[in-house]
Amino acid sequence: MNRVSVRILPVLIFLLFHVSKSEDEEVKRSLVGFMDKLAAGNVGRDQSWGWNMSSDPCNDKWIGVSCDTLSKSVKKVVLDELNLTGVLDIGFACKASSLSVLSLHSNNVVGSISEEIGNCKHLTHLYVSGNQISGHLPESLKQLSNLKRFDISTNNFTGEVPDISQISGLITFFAQNNQLTGEVPNLDFSHLLQFNISNNNFSGPIPDVKGRFSADSFSGNPGLCGELVSKPCPPTPPSKRKSNHSSIKRFFIYSGYAVLGLIVVLFVAFKLVSKMKPKDDKEAVETNTSRRSYKTSTTTSNESKIAENKSEYSISSVESGVALSSLVVLTSPTGQGLRFEDLLRAPAELLGKGKHGSLYKVMLDNGVTTLAVKRIKDWSVDSEEFKRRMKRLDQTRHPSVLPSVAFYCSQQEKLLVYEYQPNGSLFRLLHGSQSGQAFGWESRLNVAAIVGEALAFMHEELGEDGIAHGNLKSTNILFNQNMDPCISEYGLMVFQTQDLSFDFQSSKDALDHAAPTYGSFKADIYGFGVILLELLTGKPVHTNGIDLARWVHSVVTEEWTVEVFDKALISQGASEERLLNLLQIALKCINPNPYERPNMNQVAIKLPDSSGVFYKKSLLNAIGSTIGEVVKVDDNTKNGMSGRSTHMEAIVDLSKPLILRVCIENALQRVEYRALPTIYF
Repeated sequence: MNRVSVRILPVLIFLLFHVSKSEDEEVKRSLVGFMDKLAAGNVGRDQSWGWNMSSDPCNDKWIGVSCDTLSKSVKKVVLDELNLTGVLDIGFACKASSLSVLSLHSNNVVGSISEEIGNCKHLTHLYVSGNQISGHLPESLKQLSNLKRFDISTNNFTGEVPDISQISGLITFFAQNNQLTGEVPNLDFSHLLQFNISNNNFSGPIPDVKGRFSADSFSGNPGLCGELVSKPCPPTPPSKRKSNHSSIKRFFIYSGYAVLGLIVVLFVAFKLVSKMKPKDDKEAVETNTSRRSYKTSTTTSNESKIAENKSEYSISSVESGVALSSLVVLTSPTGQGLRFEDLLRAPAELLGKGKHGSLYKVMLDNGVTTLAVKRIKDWSVDSEEFKRRMKRLDQTRHPSVLPSVAFYCSQQEKLLVYEYQPNGSLFRLLHGSQSGQAFGWESRLNVAAIVGEALAFMHEELGEDGIAHGNLKSTNILFNQNMDPCISEYGLMVFQTQDLSFDFQSSKDALDHAAPTYGSFKADIYGFGVILLELLTGKPVHTNGIDLARWVHSVVTEEWTVEVFDKALISQGASEERLLNLLQIALKCINPNPYERPNMNQVAIKLPDSSGVFYKKSLLNAIGSTIGEVVKVDDNTKNGMSGRSTHMEAIVDLSKPLILRVCIENALQRVEYRALPTIYF
């Protein structure tokens, strides 16, 4: 008996191996058929790409194929931008049962997505955007329970989107630029990170998107209605089946209301008539009224004379009666001699509006001085606190933080006056249309280092006062005539909980028990992290329904980290290692839990300048073993954007933090300040 078992065992092993080998061959044959249709018989394809029966997709590394290292099964097929012009046969691809990613982005593939897509049970990513695929979307899409990202944008799909609401893990749905019809897909918008159905033929009401997506995600669909697109939906027609009993009852109710209203009106009229004043009282009242009218007309006449000197676009809605004596001019040389009537008479160009107020560009009468005036309304801080903040900020100067020239404060509104910065904002350089303005990797690194160090300094100096920036974003990073970056509007806004992070519940719960000042500084760190993400990705914070922080988190989580970086940086030769290092810093800054975010000192010390040096090695080398004395070091390193020179000196005591005193000299001012007092040996 044992001898028989020994003879059967090799046979079973052989059969098992043969079955496995047959399955592998079947998958390979299906994949080759998939490529045969996609590549439309490209003869040179077999030799250069693989994808033939004489090679193995995993061992021979077919182009675009990634395999599981242990099981040697096909996991990803990514064939983007290969100029494929054939036909999509999804059934062949789904023979590879372990397939999780299928991407055919930006080719010229035709065909349709067949019902066989339901066989791709493990599919998590389906990208077929930028092709000419047509037809209806199959009902079997609802069987893809593991699907996370679905992108069919810029094709020729028609018909309605099947009900895929049961796919609970879906975080991306892109279907813009097609010919889809019907109602907006029924999705769980509370979990979606990316969504866009613009430029289709959808109709009906827009569902509650939980405040995550803007009108841009729905534009180009004339049949859609709702508050988000500022188009009211038609009222739902009332039921036609009404009982006679309810109609009669409603008639008596309305009649009762009418009678009651008439009684109230008559009673009020009677009271008014009974309290009429005598005729002589009337004349006295009329006399007083005429006197007041004369005063008012005189005042109005005087004000109109001033108004004649104002531009049509001047800042004219401030209460001029108190404003003339309420402009507080600070210590900046630009503000010397500045009067409020100068601002009122000067022509003003509206640069932009936001939820916190408006920004104007003001040219003074001499035509030489140009100012920026920030007008704020509905601020939660009272006037006295506002004045305290402005004067404290005037005492805390940093060359990379734009100082206020003057301010005005009343109960209704507040004005901040700054020197106008002619070269726009970081947002415009990254996402705008400033032709001729090169903004490469070296410049972006310099911006990160300069802004990070300036923010760290302000946090250190103003921590006890509880004055953070409050609204840090790329539109508030401005460039002067030398293309030096500077932080504008520091301390102008008071922290709001909803501005802290991207709506993670953990952040909200944590902040319920955090001091307001703590939250405001942590919000600054979050804002700085988002700025780093903009520098790394080249993408704005919000566009086409995409939240940048969420998108980066999701891509990194799925181990597609390299996909987040701006391709322009890669083409310029930016080191992938340095990109990853900066990305890690950004991710720590945007941690959904504010308590786990670093402080700005910890962030700034890790930021390299354009030469890749984490602070100045020349300084540390010059210090050597000297202890307890002042060491002056001339650092020949130049600021990469302005040519501005930097000199450093240090008081060294190994038992205490290293104190750096940095003196930056430029044509305008000479400022000495402490930087990063937490550097330990």
